[in-house]
Amino acid sequence: MNDFTPLTDLVAQLEHARLSAQPLDWPPGAPLNLEQAYAAALAVRAARIAAGELPAGYKVGFTNRNIWPHYNVHAPIWGTVWKGSVTLAAPDASGPARLSLAGLCEPRIEPEIVFGLRAAPPPDCSADELVASLDWVAHGFEIVHTHCPGWKFTAAQAVADAGLHGHLLVGNRIEVPAGTTTVDLIQALAGIRVRLYGDGLLKDEGKGVNVLDGPVQALLHFVRELRTTPGGPSLQAGDLVTTGTLTDAHPVQAGQTWQTQVEASGPVGSALAGLTVRFE
Repeated sequence: MNDFTPLTDLVAQLEHARLSAQPLDWPPGAPLNLEQAYAAALAVRAARIAAGELPAGYKVGFTNRNIWPHYNVHAPIWGTVWKGSVTLAAPDASGPARLSLAGLCEPRIEPEIVFGLRAAPPPDCSADELVASLDWVAHGFEIVHTHCPGWKFTAAQAVADAGLHGHLLVGNRIEVPAGTTTVDLIQALAGIRVRLYGDGLLKDEGKGVNVLDGPVQALLHFVRELRTTPGGPSLQAGDLVTTGTLTDAHPVQAGQTWQTQVEASGPVGSALAGLTVRFE
């Protein structure tokens, strides 16, 4: 990594910003490109694993083409999701899930579709092979945040900054039955419609087709991108992957309650329900 802060220094600054929940004073030009940004993100990942943290899977960001101009990021990115940053909503809970925003900088909420892997997809997998590798699908909320003040960053800075991942709330997990056809699952999830409410007020609406034409397509894009990233980890059975926001990302704060209404069809899609979260 030439012409700017060495990798070790950048990793130290990224970790300090994360642990202190403080904005990061980015060195001019750092990182210069996406390859360097992923190198920094993977070095942070290795350091966190060495410190005892356990990865739970991955997040794919900026799959929603509708928000690209707003953030000046024009292609998907990915980052690590950690077991400590995942909350599984209780399926029989009578009230909202509760999440703390402590330690997050300028947090925002994103309604997403999350997948769980039954098996690692084969190299250069087809859509059929990918669907065959799925264990479950769920509706979830990713809470994203940034150490770049005002949500102003380059794509490379977003990648280095943990892919903007803060927390992931996973709703009821719906088993993908053996024999589910690729076409049926693609159509069901691409056709999902979501309404997002904050404290009872409609904030946004989104569709599954917004994320690279559908969540299955977004997942397939990620699987292929991960395998082309130098030093990228390998997918494993049990990994989860959240595939990007169906709406824009909206600022949240402690004391608010956010919820979704979901409309979908098909055996899997129709089983996906809205989700409610209370922030503390």
